[in-house]
Amino acid sequence: MRILTYNIHKGIGGRDRRYCLQRVLDCLAHESPDIVCLQEVDRGVPRSSRDDQPKLLREAFEAADWLFQLNVHLKVGGYGNLLLSKWPIKRSHQISLRRGLRKARGAQLAVIDTPAGPLHVAHFHLGLSERERHWQVHRLLEHRLFLESADLPTICIGDTNDWRNTLISGPFAKEGFQQATAPSDKFRTFPSWLPVGALDKLYFRGAVEIEHVRVPNTKLSRTASDHRPLVAEFSLAGKSS
Repeated sequence: MRILTYNIHKGIGGRDRRYCLQRVLDCLAHESPDIVCLQEVDRGVPRSSRDDQPKLLREAFEAADWLFQLNVHLKVGGYGNLLLSKWPIKRSHQISLRRGLRKARGAQLAVIDTPAGPLHVAHFHLGLSERERHWQVHRLLEHRLFLESADLPTICIGDTNDWRNTLISGPFAKEGFQQATAPSDKFRTFPSWLPVGALDKLYFRGAVEIEHVRVPNTKLSRTASDHRPLVAEFSLAGKSS
């Protein structure tokens, strides 16, 4: 099975600043994931031609199921997190991770009915302050809606903004998670044209077997957004990928 996380930057290229959602769609098609976790997805915003990006993305991906979480409301439209799945979502929740007056952030929880059994996915886009990020992860992992699926194989994935890689030694380690994107210098995703920061990460717990993780280095991945996507191959214990 294959999961991908990608901060698509509203479909705006990192260097040319040109809006072209097709480049993102082509990136996804090239990687052919089963589960897609996207951040900074616009809906009805002038800068992205007022496109309904969640609709365009899920139609192109031919998603069996999907979740959109509108976190940031603008004067016209807004943006947030989008989860797409080739398989049905058995149950889902969306949690606010906003702290005080800081920018609104959120997490999506989904139990996906994969061919190998149920998989709990937590998808998020965390804040810019280290203290804020630790608070957000604690809130997520201790939330009753997250705990409802604590017995399932779990993947936590998304744009962490964790430049110093401190989350794994803090809240994730405390709750028994391992980091698949380590060492960090092998998984740099930002900025896309010359990555120096490993901001997009994957943590896992339970009967998840990570087989391979990579950061695509193609013309599309270097130009479609200001981040590169992160792709992971995995299986559930005792099951093939």
